[in-house]
Amino acid sequence: MLTPLPARKGQRNQKSLLALAIGSLLASSATPVLSQTLTDALTGGAVSLEVRYRYEFVDQDNPLDQAHASTVRTRLGYRTGDFQGFEVFAEAEDVTAVGNENYNSTINDTTDHSVVADPTETEVNQIYVRYKGLPDTTLTYGRQRFALDNHRFIGTVGWRQNEQTFDAFIGANESLPDTTITAGYLYNANRIFSDASPNGNFPMQSPILNVQYQGLAAGTLTAYGYLFDFTTADVNSTQNFGLRFTGGTDVTEDAKVLYTLEYAIQKDYADNPQSFEAAYWLAEAGLAAYGVTVKVGMETLESDDGRSFQTPLATLHAMNGWADQFLVTPDDGLQDLYVSAGAAVKGVKLLAIFHDYSSDINSLSYGSELGLLAAYPVNKHYTVGAKFASYAEDGRGVDTDKAWLWGQVKF
Repeated sequence: MLTPLPARKGQRNQKSLLALAIGSLLASSATPVLSQTLTDALTGGAVSLEVRYRYEFVDQDNPLDQAHASTVRTRLGYRTGDFQGFEVFAEAEDVTAVGNENYNSTINDTTDHSVVADPTETEVNQIYVRYKGLPDTTLTYGRQRFALDNHRFIGTVGWRQNEQTFDAFIGANESLPDTTITAGYLYNANRIFSDASPNGNFPMQSPILNVQYQGLAAGTLTAYGYLFDFTTADVNSTQNFGLRFTGGTDVTEDAKVLYTLEYAIQKDYADNPQSFEAAYWLAEAGLAAYGVTVKVGMETLESDDGRSFQTPLATLHAMNGWADQFLVTPDDGLQDLYVSAGAAVKGVKLLAIFHDYSSDINSLSYGSELGLLAAYPVNKHYTVGAKFASYAEDGRGVDTDKAWLWGQVKF
């Protein structure tokens, strides 16, 4: 799985993008700095431990029984010390059910219950080698946690107990002033369904390039290009190019205006049998004042005659409602009009968000959703929280209520 797959036809743009990425990352060179001995590096590393208990409840207006998922996720990792600019990190992950599995994990054959995609498996979550011997540059090869921007195109799906990681070569360079260039090649997504599922791996041949410039007073400008070629799912192969601008401007000592604008275009790529072109739009405005942040936004995933804009590698739970009703964009596209309000009260993070969903074409109404969250970081090691989502269908899906309680320990 950690060996790149052979090249396929129709990938001249892919090779050009990868060449540009490598050239950008290796623009500067230097002799690696010798550090401690190999034995010191292997024995003088750091252990990491994370344990998260979560209870998830799902109730849907359909014949399925309610889901009651009580699970514990444990991650144990070890990072070596530095040896001539190299370090190695390995992390195991285990998800265990507490009591009976009264939910459909997607692989436990409990198909009479609603889905909670937290399969109880033990896996290698991350294992990679990283090189930091070049100035302002980090190179990482292997299975790794990786996300870009707000996770809309490439994300970790960190909300699920078994997160999404990538088998990839990734480089990041900060040689240019106020600029971060992230480039690389993804060749497998280790999905949340686990290796025990036929849907657990998503092999691909996908070069990526993301250039972020933070030198503007008003915010951060990002340009990106992602060429996703899925080797076992040609219909998902797409080329994606976009611009994103996000930031904030102080209007008083206690108030700041917030804004985000993003546009991307998606077309068929590689051996995709379909021919289409669809756009993505995001416009968000907000105000942060006296400890309260209010935002309103519109996110649009267009449809081109029934072929809609898709982002299968995203952290989709964070995008269009916590009830997970839009993990796949409907054929008629999606418009998500939302408003949120958040605050911190005595250290407790509070957030409420309301979504109104409709189609991009054919003037269809889908439904609406209310989400509520409260999370309390007791200190840097301990966090507890609760979350609720209620989706009311109006033409798509079924009424769905979800609730979560969790506690996390991290060292």
